[in-house]
Amino acid sequence: MQTLIYVLQIAAALGLLNVWLLRFNQRTAYRGGSAGSMREEFVTYGLPGWFAYVIGTLKVGSAIALIVGIWMPVLVLPAAGLISVLMLGALSMHIKIHDPLKKMLPALGMLALCLGIIWVVLR
Repeated sequence: MQTLIYVLQIAAALGLLNVWLLRFNQRTAYRGGSAGSMREEFVTYGLPGWFAYVIGTLKVGSAIALIVGIWMPVLVLPAAGLISVLMLGALSMHIKIHDPLKKMLPALGMLALCLGIIWVVLR
């Protein structure tokens, strides 16, 4: 069971780090509306562009906490919980602008990963 939680932690962390550090300024098929970057995506949702950096800091910090959580398990539950809340927020933004389900899949997948982590930790 411990191996499963490590795999989930690393998958979630690498997914977040990929989106927020490597693809932040890149166009992807999953950006909200017709946004070409993360900052534009937040503006598309009706949020100020600077808010992308606040959310990004929370997500990158949580991703790092998931990785460090392999050695410091006390970090895992709060990190997975915060990411879950942030993913619910992401889904609500996609719904707000009437994005198709396809654009919501990364947030749904990350939410499922983090809920899986929470479930395994609390078992």
